[in-house]
Amino acid sequence: MAKIGVVLSGCGVYDGSEIHESVLTLYFLDKLGATTVIMAPNIYQAHVINHLTGDVSKDEKRNVLIESARIARGNIKDIKEIRAADLDALIFPGGFGAAKNLCTFAFDGTNCKVNDDVARLAKDVYNLGKPIGAICITPVMIAKIFGEVTPVELTIGADKESANAIDTMGGRHISCTATNIVIDSKNRIVSTPAYMLPASIKEIGGGIDKLVNTVLEMVRK
Repeated sequence: MAKIGVVLSGCGVYDGSEIHESVLTLYFLDKLGATTVIMAPNIYQAHVINHLTGDVSKDEKRNVLIESARIARGNIKDIKEIRAADLDALIFPGGFGAAKNLCTFAFDGTNCKVNDDVARLAKDVYNLGKPIGAICITPVMIAKIFGEVTPVELTIGADKESANAIDTMGGRHISCTATNIVIDSKNRIVSTPAYMLPASIKEIGGGIDKLVNTVLEMVRK
């Protein structure tokens, strides 16, 4: 049975993990018989967003690991504890938390920094030849991690600004619809745009379903 790491970045699209994308990832992994290892960094969020109004909650602090535990129903680990040797693949659901908490792309653009433990685990998984899945905004982080070494093929859909950022950081952006995926077979990296596009939950579900299936096919090869 494949053991797949799923990296979360909080709980809620504007300051953490996108909940639909996270739950669909977990659902399709379970449906296909994989075991999930859900994880998040034990750090404070960049900020807290009121998801009703879109305002920043100035006096509130939340921990990424604790907030991610809401999605994981408590079954979650600190990413510091996870080693690539214990996993068969790694998947990153999207949400602005990935661009704010897992890395600083939301604030620093192509000059962003990636959380040390996130970068360490992604590099170790890659170096062991194990596949990585990147959903929504997370391909920009993958480009930052690997772009200086190899031009990974990635997608965030069709947004020109984010696509240019991927190219600037050394990746190669390929336009894609929400129901489809981009497969970099050489580097064993799969990506799908999800809510980077104005899509329905059914449409993003189609893309995530394909991503999960492809990652698991790569695990078996």
